[in-house]
Amino acid sequence: TEVTIPNSVTEIGSYAFKGCSGLTEVTIPNSVTSIGSYAFQNCSGLTSATIPNSVTEIGEYTFYNCSGLTTVTIPNSVTEIGSYAFEGCSGLTSITIPNSVTEIGSYAFAECVSLKEIELSPSLKSISSFCFLNCDSLTKVIIPRSVDRIKSHAFYDCDFLTVVQLHENLDYVESKAFAECDSLRVIHVPPGLGKAEDAFYGVSTITRYHFD
Repeated sequence: TEVTIPNSVTEIGSYAFKGCSGLTEVTIPNSVTSIGSYAFQNCSGLTSATIPNSVTEIGEYTFYNCSGLTTVTIPNSVTEIGSYAFEGCSGLTSITIPNSVTEIGSYAFAECVSLKEIELSPSLKSISSFCFLNCDSLTKVIIPRSVDRIKSHAFYDCDFLTVVQLHENLDYVESKAFAECDSLRVIHVPPGLGKAEDAFYGVSTITRYHFD
């Protein structure tokens, strides 16, 4: 149920703890610089994860379907969060993406149905496709000024998303980025923003547009 990784370890390989459903706690030392893809996939009993400040990248599928995970601490050393890294972490309620992160892969937080708060890195370059798919508890999103593109289906079917704040540095919002967000009421839209015709497909609830 508990694992303490010794200081002599520098890398946690791919699939290392995949499917260890009884694992509830893991201590990762600062000696670890790399956590491989699928490393903790389907560790449904894992409730918290603290990533050491020696790690620069969270690989693909690293915490995929860790349904018991409620808290994650991502250090300022991390620059990239891989695709599907936290998909299906249905117990995760909030997360802060540190300033160091410039890239978040597609589906990284998809199906995180309990995620109520997300603070995005001010260094983030774009919001990847399907990144927050079906994050049904998310209510408000503030897009950092560093982001120049929101890719297709990024916030697709976020049922309780009510407020979205965009900015003047944003160049384009791709197809169905906010489609089927049934509760969307307010969008802060900068003048001159380019967007696909179906970026807000299926949304009939918008009552206020703010042009900043």
